[in-house]
Amino acid sequence: MVVKKSTNVPKAFEDDYASMIAITDDFCEKHLNHEYLGLARYAVAGLYRKRPTPLASGKSQTWACAILYALGQVNYLSDKSTSPYMAMADLSGLFGIASSTAGNKAKTVREALKMHQLVHDWMLPSLVAENDTVWLISFNGLIVDARELPLEVQEEAYARGLIPYIE
Repeated sequence: MVVKKSTNVPKAFEDDYASMIAITDDFCEKHLNHEYLGLARYAVAGLYRKRPTPLASGKSQTWACAILYALGQVNYLSDKSTSPYMAMADLSGLFGIASSTAGNKAKTVREALKMHQLVHDWMLPSLVAENDTVWLISFNGLIVDARELPLEVQEEAYARGLIPYIE
């Protein structure tokens, strides 16, 4: 599956998009990092491109929290061995949102964007190289590490969105 990494949104949502990323950008700059900031922009844009967009109802603050919560879940934000680290309850608390609300909305975000730990498009770029699972593909009926395959096979896997880049 290929995730469209674009910040393009329908004309009708351009102002809403700008307002939403102002919230996520501010939070990421204060509490997370620029990798989360970039992924949040793609996620917000992706949600505004959905028909119907889930962002059309509810508060921007709640959705911003849910988007970062979802990205945090995918990127192990609440694992103390990661940097940045933040407990999900602390993330939702900084937004003034109940953890249960943030978790429920984050589930909506993850489902809408097909976001999970095995989709390299939603991983922090700094985690992609160290995560061996993103390189596993089926080749001639076997699960193999794409980095060990010939260049032309890697190019095809990359073109299909199966691997994050060519080594």
